[in-house]
Amino acid sequence: MTQLTVTTYKECIDACIRCMNVCNVSYVSSLKGLDIFELRECLRLDRECADLCAVAIQAMTRNSPFVAEICELVAKACDACADECMKHKHEHCQECVEICRECASICRSVLVTA
Repeated sequence: MTQLTVTTYKECIDACIRCMNVCNVSYVSSLKGLDIFELRECLRLDRECADLCAVAIQAMTRNSPFVAEICELVAKACDACADECMKHKHEHCQECVEICRECASICRSVLVTA
């Protein structure tokens, strides 16, 4: 595996930041709703996805030798979060779907590069 630079990861870092932020907003918005029981899996996956995006950002920033594996995990978490959020009509859930799908795609492009 070749050592890549932070500049190489810029698009992925930016995507992970957007995804982390939208997942955090979705999480907080879901907590404020009356249908929290129905959103419990969405809440769980919002947290997982946001936390994993944060790990990926840190890993890419320091050129970790585990970036490929971490980005692969982030892509899977993003897909799971998007699949779950798609089941809910809330605006914050629908925004989460879009940003998570985008992040998953960009993280997968890092897998090809790394």
